[in-house]
This record gives sequence, C-alpha cells and structure tokens, in this order.
Amino acid sequence: MQTPTQAQPASALPAIPAPAPSGALEPRDIRAQLAPRQYTTLAAEIGAKVQRLAVTEGGAFKKDQLLVQFDCSLQQAQLNKAHAGQNAADKTWRANQRLAQLNSVGKVELETSQAEVQKAAAEVAASKALLDKCRVTAPYAGRVAEQKIREQQYAQPGQPLLDIIDDTALELEFLVPSRWLVWLKPGAAFQVRIDETGKTYPAKVQWLAARVDPVSQSIKVNAGIDGHFDDLIAGMSGQVLMEPPPVR
Repeated sequence: MQTPTQAQPASALPAIPAPAPSGALEPRDIRAQLAPRQYTTLAAEIGAKVQRLAVTEGGAFKKDQLLVQFDCSLQQAQLNKAHAGQNAADKTWRANQRLAQLNSVGKVELETSQAEVQKAAAEVAASKALLDKCRVTAPYAGRVAEQKIREQQYAQPGQPLLDIIDDTALELEFLVPSRWLVWLKPGAAFQVRIDETGKTYPAKVQWLAARVDPVSQSIKVNAGIDGHFDDLIAGMSGQVLMEPPPVR
C-alpha cells in the first residue's frame, strides 16, 4: 500500500513523518474534524436593499474589509436633515445668547434654545450611527463560508447575510480514553492524517475538557494545527495519530 504523501506547510513548522498508529494500544480509530477557531453569521442591522456584495461565497477577506454595502440613500437624507436642524438650533441659541446680554430674552427661552441644540446633536449622532450600519465589515480575516443573500435583494433587520470563518487557524476536536489523562497534557505534540489530502500534519494539544464522560470513559481534546497549510480547509476530517508513551 502506498505511503501517504507528506504535507508541506506554507509557513511555520514543517510536517514530519507520522508514527504508525499502534492498534495494540488502542483498537479503535481516533477521528477528528478540522474546524475554524472563529466563525459567525453576519446579519443585517437595518432594513435596506443590498447594493453591493464585496466578497462572495468562498472569497477571502481581511480584517475590517467591506463585505456588504446597503443602499442607504434614505438614511443619508435623514442625516442631512439632522445636520440642518442642528445648524438651525445652534443659530437660535447663539442669537438668544446675544439677546440675553441685552436682557431682551427670558431665561427659560434661553435654556430651551440650549436644550434644542443638545437635542439636535443627539439626532445627528443617531443618524450617523444608523448610517454606519449600512456597511458590514469583517470582524477578522477569513473567508465567506456561505452567502445567504444577493445583490439588489431587500434585507430585513436581523436577516442573515453571510456565514464567515477564520481559516487562518484551524482546530481539531476529538475524544480520547480517559485513562490517557495520566500523560496527555496541553502542549503535547502529535500528528493527524487528513483523509481528503492523504497527508499527515503536525498538531498540538491546546486544552482538555473539564470533565470525563462516565459512560464512554472518554474526554474531549481540543488541538490546533501547528503551522499554516494551504491545502487544509474547515470541514476536512482524519485520523489522530497518537499513542501512550511506552511503559517503563
């Protein structure tokens, strides 16, 4: 049988030959699936028509990059109106200040005009905040896993737009026998053979679950791929090549 091809990383640690799994030590395969460290669904915060999708399904993006642009001509008009109201309120207040110096305006009227200035400023801030929601930007670098809306489609508040993942750091989750707790610790290095590529890759244990499953006598392990490999994507699965140390 042909030996699996060894993966070569794009950066960081190189992939090294993996030891053959010992069936005598553990008869069953330990399976794991690659998952992104971060993933989320971006949703619309306002009701508006999608003007532009800057990154479509499968596309890569950088942190803070524009992903979705809504048609916000109405929101822009509301902001312009708020600015006009703010200018008018500010002029009225300044005029009343000058009249107050001449004792030609009452205290209540002066205070009311000042309150109108504050109210107008709050309306401008609210309009700006609403306009900011017309642009959906990336919270981190990654890729679009699924596109849930199209350009020129009207989005309702709360409607999902894009599923995004951070594929810069891939993780593994799998179960191991609870008796391995005597030697398996965070930082332990091992290898994983990925089915889709037929290659082995270096990995490192990040953390162990806080409790053991008493029924299966197993514990969940979270590990990270040690390095960046261009041929790995989320959703791939494979066999964990890990065995207990020899008994002395």
